[in-house]
Amino acid sequence: MTADQIGFSLLMLAILLYAGKWVRMHWGPAQKLFLPASILAGAIGLILGPGVLGAIAAAVGGEDAAMAQGVIPESMLSIWSDLPGLLINVVFATLLLGVPLPNFNRVWSLAGPQLAFGITLGAGQYVIGILIAALVLAPFFGVPIMAGALIEIGFEGGHGTAAGLQGTFAELGFADGADLAVGMATVGVVSGIVFGIILINWGVRSGKSAVLDKSVDSIPHDQRRGLVAHDDRPVSAGNMTVRSESIEPLTLHFSFVAMAILVGLGILEAMSWVESVTWGAGENGVELLSAVPLFPLAMIGGLVVQQLLTRFDKHNLLDRDLMVRIQGFALDLLIAAAIASLSLTVIADHWAAFLMLGLAGIAWNVGMFLWLAPRVIPKYWFERGIGDIGQSMGVTATGLILMKIADPDNKTPAYEAFGYKQMVFEPFFGGGLVTGLALPIIYNFGPWPFFGVMLALVVLGIGSGLLYFGRLKQDY
Repeated sequence: MTADQIGFSLLMLAILLYAGKWVRMHWGPAQKLFLPASILAGAIGLILGPGVLGAIAAAVGGEDAAMAQGVIPESMLSIWSDLPGLLINVVFATLLLGVPLPNFNRVWSLAGPQLAFGITLGAGQYVIGILIAALVLAPFFGVPIMAGALIEIGFEGGHGTAAGLQGTFAELGFADGADLAVGMATVGVVSGIVFGIILINWGVRSGKSAVLDKSVDSIPHDQRRGLVAHDDRPVSAGNMTVRSESIEPLTLHFSFVAMAILVGLGILEAMSWVESVTWGAGENGVELLSAVPLFPLAMIGGLVVQQLLTRFDKHNLLDRDLMVRIQGFALDLLIAAAIASLSLTVIADHWAAFLMLGLAGIAWNVGMFLWLAPRVIPKYWFERGIGDIGQSMGVTATGLILMKIADPDNKTPAYEAFGYKQMVFEPFFGGGLVTGLALPIIYNFGPWPFFGVMLALVVLGIGSGLLYFGRLKQDY
């Protein structure tokens, strides 16, 4: 693998992303589903690769046909498959950079109900998944028991987390799990948008929505195409905190990201050393942290760097808006690369497991939204709960899209409550420590200890929501 090959692969990935944006602007179904250009770009790459175009050409003209391997060379797919594992560290390092710690009382009042609901959704995905894997998939289909973690990894974690755990899956003897997780993430994003829009229309018709009186069909055409009207375009996507003749602001902010990742790497190395001299020592030692990925700890590194900047940086050099742009850039590349390099053969080989886990995950999330959200969230439950169900099926961006549709003028505290909840939720679920530890724990100790902990969290989430948070009086 040469530098030229890596550079050309990045150029072609960028072309795919533009193609994905073109499809979003001109294809009605993509607009109705609010599909991100990165997913469309990955789908185009997947179609042009050996799994679709190559398979069709081989079936028609034989293995020696001109396009039997597709039009994307294997070397490029290999580079794309390695990108997500690197870019996910950038995505998670930026999550808490530039985010100040808010007032505790307001956080508790707004984030508490959201957290109870979110933990129920996230932990419940493990409970449902492990039951299906242990009772059906492992004994009847020979699928490794670790498949029980696929719903949370794909739905709650998304493409970045799924692809970032590729090394962990391979190290634990379930290499196919990475492709299944990326496929599950695609199902999660699409189903999250589809069911989210269905629920929003239902909320309008049934009077559950506190702010909408029109269906999503009334959304402006520019918004459906993913465009910003010319007169509404902001002057800048971020603030220039330094003069570019000294250092480009984007370069400076990438330095902050690098610091966060290195702090996370230091934490991981320290934890691995502790393990090597304690429970992991000797021939009979249990190694858990060797399979833990870097990205959840990069998020902790971001929190550390942010606190240091808050304490010592008197010039406010870090701009949150610019950090979000870096995060979005890395996430777009990550999603496109992960989907384009997906192995359809793996999904076809495990279609029963894929189908059962996907349907179970959708049923759990939608069911909890309809039953639990109105009982746990004391005010504006529909607008606030729709963000959580979007995130629990299709990552944070999906949740934000649905909240934007359900509350376009920001008349409810949905965004604020969602953001506060994420500060507590993200370090553990959706790619956090729980997600990172789930696979090695299940591999080393079997499914039931982890199942018991997750079941306890589900009970805690439902119980605290029904008995405490759902009874809070909120004036906002």
